Amino acid sequence: MRKILNSNKPLAVIILAAGKGTRMDSDLPKVLHTIGELPMITRVVQTAQELGASRIIPVLGYKHELVQSALKDEPVECVLQLQQLGTAHAVMQCRETLHNFNGNILILYGDVPLITVETLAKLISLHDEQDSLGTILTADLSDPKGYGRVIRDENGNLSKIVEEKDATDGERAVQEINSGIYVFKSWTLFNLLPMVGNNNSQKEYYLPDVLNLILEKNEKVAIEKINNSFEIQGVNNPEQIKEMNDYYEYINKLLQHSLFY
Repeated sequence: MRKILNSNKPLAVIILAAGKGTRMDSDLPKVLHTIGELPMITRVVQTAQELGASRIIPVLGYKHELVQSALKDEPVECVLQLQQLGTAHAVMQCRETLHNFNGNILILYGDVPLITVETLAKLISLHDEQDSLGTILTADLSDPKGYGRVIRDENGNLSKIVEEKDATDGERAVQEINSGIYVFKSWTLFNLLPMVGNNNSQKEYYLPDVLNLILEKNEKVAIEKINNSFEIQGVNNPEQIKEMNDYYEYINKLLQHSLFY
């Protein structure tokens, strides 16, 4: 596969894929449902490969044997999150596997299959250009329900990330959302993860709190906002699988048309 990332720093990609997907009406792990005849997680792994990642670490949980079997021919190092205690807890399971890694760490999701290499390359380039400890991918949504909100200060810089269930009414009115996709310097991520607590409504360890910890140290977090929010949409139910497949077919038809005209 071609590599389009212009960075001299090694890249590791962590793919969070431990959840069951309780709304999928299926015993199959959510990330094994297909988009364009490929399991979602396989698409994400291929995107990581195309970026030029030197390490790809899926974090698995529910029926992990099935997911590992589906990925048996892919260049991945699977780790397990047997208790789902939040996204920060999931990433923490990779600490031992990546203990000697020095570079950028990109966080992706096994159920967000249509994120593009081009968008991720821009995110990582911004991270490098600004020498940021952490960089977040955001988007504006007309209906941001269910997403964490991106709160900026008067200068447009990141002030904090707040989960919807912990947000005030004013914060819930913000339409810029946290995609959950981040780049961190490896040493920053694994030094700050043990400091993340679970003092929130869900009693979970949230990965966005790593960004909040960076801000508390008066360090800047870079923000890359995308226009096509469909890229960052996850899959949670059969209807969204259908929508995602319809969108995938539409994009493929556009690409085929552009090749012939």
